[in-house]
Amino acid sequence: QVQLVESGGGLVQPGGSLRLSCAASGTIFSLYAMGWYRQAPGKQRDLVAAITRGGSTNYADSVKGRFTISRDNAKNTVYLQMNSLKPEDTAVYYCYGDVTGPTRYWGQGTQVTVSS
Repeated sequence: QVQLVESGGGLVQPGGSLRLSCAASGTIFSLYAMGWYRQAPGKQRDLVAAITRGGSTNYADSVKGRFTISRDNAKNTVYLQMNSLKPEDTAVYYCYGDVTGPTRYWGQGTQVTVSS
């Protein structure tokens, strides 16, 4: 079992920045990939960014150049630095972790609202 706890969401003005964090605990030795999805009201949950244990990254086209995903393996934490935020980035952001099996675990979600 893996537990994921997100933090760092909130309200920010357009053009502003936020950093999300996701701390993993439990059977984390088998955790090989982590990342973030987001879900806006009435829409499906979409991948935002992903990172492997080795540091390879993948981004949605809509966030390339604005968001950066990083990972601290010693702290079992993944971060999402979000810059130049737009109103369309408003969503609930969910952290996930993949373990061998494969099995995907999810965090509880954190709200990000971009509004003036």
